[in-house]
Amino acid sequence: MKTFFTSSLVIVLLFFFGCTKQSEKYTDFVNPFIGTDAHGHTFPGATLPFGMVQLSPDTRLDGWDGCSGYHYSDSIIYGFSHTHLSGTGCSDYGDILLMPTTGKLLLDNGSKNHKDGYCSQFKKSSEKASAGFYAVNLEDYNIDVELTTTSRVGFHKYSFPKTEDAHIILDLVHRDMVLDANINFLGNKEISGYRFSKAWADNQKLFFVIQFSQDFESFGIENNGEKFAELQTSTGTDLKAWVDFNTEKNSTILVKVGISAVSIENARKNLESEIPAWDFEKVKIDADKTWEKELSKIAVKDNSSDNKEIFYTALYHSFIAPNIYMDVSGEYRGRDFEIHTAKGWDNYTVFSLWDTYRATHPLLTIIDQKRTNDFINTFIHQYKQGGMLPVWELSACETGCMIGYHSVPVIADAYLKGITNYNEEEALEAMINSARQDHLGLDAYKELGYIPASREGESVSKTLEYAYDDWTIAQMAKKMGRDDIYQEFIVRAQNYKNLFDPSTGFMRARQDADWFSPFDPTEVNFNYTEANGWQYNFYVPQDINSHILLLGEENYESKLDEMFSASSETTGREQSDITGLIGQYAHGNEPSHHMAYLYNFVGKPWKGAKILREIMSELYTTKADGLCGNEDCGQMSSWYVFSAMGFYPVTPASNIYVIGSPIFEDVEIHLENKKTFSIKTENNSDKNIYIQSAKLNGKSLDRSYITHNEIMDGGVLEFVMGENPNKNWGSKVENRPTSIIVDNLIVPSPFVSEGENTFLGETQIDFGCIEDGATIYYSFDKNSDPEKWPVWEKPIVLNENTTVYAFAKKEGKKRSQIIETHFWRIPEGREIKLNCTYSSQYTAGGDLALIDCLHGGDNFKTGRWQGFYNQDFDAVVDLGKVRKVKKVSIGFVQEQGAWIFLPSEVKFFTSIDGKKFVERGVVKNPFPVKLDSAKAFDFKIEKQNFEARFVKIVAKNMGKCPEWHLGAGGDTWLFADEIVVE
Repeated sequence: MKTFFTSSLVIVLLFFFGCTKQSEKYTDFVNPFIGTDAHGHTFPGATLPFGMVQLSPDTRLDGWDGCSGYHYSDSIIYGFSHTHLSGTGCSDYGDILLMPTTGKLLLDNGSKNHKDGYCSQFKKSSEKASAGFYAVNLEDYNIDVELTTTSRVGFHKYSFPKTEDAHIILDLVHRDMVLDANINFLGNKEISGYRFSKAWADNQKLFFVIQFSQDFESFGIENNGEKFAELQTSTGTDLKAWVDFNTEKNSTILVKVGISAVSIENARKNLESEIPAWDFEKVKIDADKTWEKELSKIAVKDNSSDNKEIFYTALYHSFIAPNIYMDVSGEYRGRDFEIHTAKGWDNYTVFSLWDTYRATHPLLTIIDQKRTNDFINTFIHQYKQGGMLPVWELSACETGCMIGYHSVPVIADAYLKGITNYNEEEALEAMINSARQDHLGLDAYKELGYIPASREGESVSKTLEYAYDDWTIAQMAKKMGRDDIYQEFIVRAQNYKNLFDPSTGFMRARQDADWFSPFDPTEVNFNYTEANGWQYNFYVPQDINSHILLLGEENYESKLDEMFSASSETTGREQSDITGLIGQYAHGNEPSHHMAYLYNFVGKPWKGAKILREIMSELYTTKADGLCGNEDCGQMSSWYVFSAMGFYPVTPASNIYVIGSPIFEDVEIHLENKKTFSIKTENNSDKNIYIQSAKLNGKSLDRSYITHNEIMDGGVLEFVMGENPNKNWGSKVENRPTSIIVDNLIVPSPFVSEGENTFLGETQIDFGCIEDGATIYYSFDKNSDPEKWPVWEKPIVLNENTTVYAFAKKEGKKRSQIIETHFWRIPEGREIKLNCTYSSQYTAGGDLALIDCLHGGDNFKTGRWQGFYNQDFDAVVDLGKVRKVKKVSIGFVQEQGAWIFLPSEVKFFTSIDGKKFVERGVVKNPFPVKLDSAKAFDFKIEKQNFEARFVKIVAKNMGKCPEWHLGAGGDTWLFADEIVVE
């Protein structure tokens, strides 16, 4: 009897614990609050994987940390809108805001004084969020709010107290600029309409249908501040509406909101198709099931619930964007803003490609190949409809944000992995089209093999990223048998070499043929995109081994060591994106993401493992500030998903994943081909971070990388971990990953190694080239035959304005492109005295910048504009002796998005002795204060005839930013350039 009882107890306990284990779901580990604090810019509301609706509370109306509409530190809710961006660095969305209230009807949002508006305080303790669900108590009204969604429909559940004054407010003014809007009341249970708006997306069109679970008692519309009770319809740019109810205690009112980018009719079809009934709990459960299915693609086993919470929240964030942008009918709004129908594929939007090509899209090539095909079909159709592949597309609008043409590596990476359910020829054609444009520095890039800082801002970053994108075009063309395209783009893929400075070992900006000076790798300036010299120095993913050869293997390794161990202080301008610093490595921004894995290329994977574990343990947490930088539509999280599993795509389109330091006991990747790839570890712990040995499918694995095919074929990757490095594992040359270009090698362009662009008296110039044994040829005549140019052998002395042309050549390699450099002799005796102070961020080269004969152009980011903040400009030019003056001019530039405005007026004075000045003219700003694009303008007085030695120029700062400006009330800049006296 005792034996029977004991056995029965064991069976019961096993059943209990078995059930407990089985009841643990992947969604239990999703914490949508991670990333909502600090600068993560995520939102906690309800959404489905890649869904059109992101139904979330709005607690912040503007500001950089309000990009998602929510910040964890806030205590006031303005309402619940249906579209939000996940972790971006720019603001948009927040469409169709609803807010339940009680008491006096208030239609102002209360942003200036919350007691005068419909907003409400809330306690953090009342907030709940899970995958597909959000809940909160509105403290001012004692209303419990619950939210869930399907892909295209938001579902609200409001539990009111007993009152005769219950309201639900619809605010179409909320957040961005309204171009046009419409509200229609249809009976006592439905509202329809549209909202067309302008923000980051400059022409977003959204249609909606709102249905209520019960009749409202009364309703009305406010148009431009005037209330109209029982008004059925209204159109304008300042529309709000309200509906009223009588409610008993805990009365529940349900609201369904269907949205569409096509039409009101389609919004209604979306609503009726996805939520035909009024069963909130069922939709909530279905949302959880949908997420559970999506998250089950990767199953991890670990003793740490924190690790699983971080991992599954990261996987959740990786699956939020891109968003479906197509109705249940298959109709969608294309890049031409016309209505199209997708047949055999799904259309998407929100492509943060500068971020997501690095890890998010490669992750999806493993676990979501169907959507990967859909994304590429979307790209191709956007190219057909709008003439370009997307760069940063949002709601059928190309925002033009960030750099490169990074839809190209997404396509190439998929194609080279055998994901090809699209028209391959059209895809390649679209990729080539992106690369052959003449905008954003591409004209100079094609002509010179690099972008000079004097011609385009962010010149280093653009050159490096264009070169990588070009390499991916070359790889796809090669596989497709297009040798002509391969040869063209494999040459362009080597253009990074033209920015390698052997004297510093850094990728460095070139003004023309000379190096941008002074150079400080910690300086954040406009030569780089959201970064400095350190954070772009190792961005050569397509040719890492050649970069190693340029530096020398030991120096390359020591350079990596120095980057991770250096002081984390940066110099130059403030850049809010540079966060998560380990030395000069910035994990909070994407250019650094692959760098810890570069140790594998020099046979030191254990060094990378140490840094990777530090990043994963310190820069990812379960707290609301658990992301060290912008989530950026999944990239920050996808890095973690890959790295926690133990490998990372350093070079998308290479089909190679570099091994790091796996943190989990067991990982199973469930593939669409029904196979499973497992990663198992032995002796893994917070201390045992180093790989001692590895096996793949039972066979010893000594190399520190795996291939895409090895994953897709299924199998088991096993690691034995230890507390001390096994410095032999992955160290041999044959066991290291390889990324190298060997075809059609170029001779990099020569550079001016000595000599100033502007000089007094005379200057001496020298040339250099990083190609050993290359011969440099030069000329002062651009139109002469390069085959007859003399060989440069010794320094050249210049004593007048001169333009020098040069190229480098070496037998067996493609010769360099011809570079062109201008040298300007400053007139003898000329000096300048500034009676104002230029910013240390915008020096344009120093004290002589305004008389150095170098002109800034239309782009303030070229480094040739001198910046003056919150002050008038005041300078005196000494001509050296009394001269006859016929003309005086000074250039200023306006870029209102950067708080830079043209002066309101410029006054010109002259003097013989430098003490007594005579006013010679006043030039008013001839342009309106509000300009849609950058504008450079020379203020000048001409056709003069007076004698002077000193010329004084005073330019009036326009003052505070105007009311219409994003920075209304803030201080402004003057950006000045060349003072010309003739």
